[in-house]
This record gives sequence, structure tokens and C-alpha cells, in this order.
Amino acid sequence: MRGNRKRDTRPEVELRSVLHRTGARFRCDYPIRLEGQRLTRVDIAFPRAKVAVFVDGCFWHRCPEHGSTPNANRTYWEPKLLRNVERDREVDCALVGAGWLPLHVWEHQDPTEAARKVQSVVNKRR
Repeated sequence: MRGNRKRDTRPEVELRSVLHRTGARFRCDYPIRLEGQRLTRVDIAFPRAKVAVFVDGCFWHRCPEHGSTPNANRTYWEPKLLRNVERDREVDCALVGAGWLPLHVWEHQDPTEAARKVQSVVNKRR
């Protein structure tokens, strides 16, 4: 699992590229200290608007369309993937409590459509 990247994944880079081309300015891998949580790193952050964008992988975050659990070593993977989803919910609640708006974009979503959605939310929050 060492080969799995924490940042600069292909879907994340594509979304950032589309956002940048539209004139959006943001922070990458932005650290936010949330109360009762360890340090949270946001994939794409708009600090002034307090919008946190996470680009979620279908496997790791159990996408309803593409998420799956491997048949091999199921006793390891099932709780691990469930915990990822639980942690996502916990972080979202903590972000909302701190005044942030969390947005999740799946890796299979079209980057142009996702960027349009993100831009719309950011513009409304400003």
C-alpha cells in the first residue's frame, strides 16, 4: 500500500487543473486543526469561503456506484473500509462545527462538472 498516494492523485490533479483554468485560487493539501480530531488535511481548500473539497477514491471511500470489497482477506478489508467511511463522517461533522462546508467529489466524476459545482458553492459562500 506504499504506492497509494496521499495527494496529487490523477483525479485530484485534473480537478485542480480545471479549477485553476477557471480562475479559482485555492490551497492544496491544506491542514486544518479540528477540535477533538487529529490534524485534517483537505485536498482542495478555499480558506476565505471556508469550503473544503475532498476527492474521494471509489475503492477507499466505498462509492455507492463503484465501491467494492475484495474477496481475498475480507476480514481485513471490511472493517478498514467501513472505518474510512466513518472517519469521513466524523471529519465532516467537525468541519461543519468549525464553520467549514465539506464537499466530496468522487474520482469517477467528470472534473469539469465537479469544478462547476465547487465554484458555485464557493461563490455562494463569499
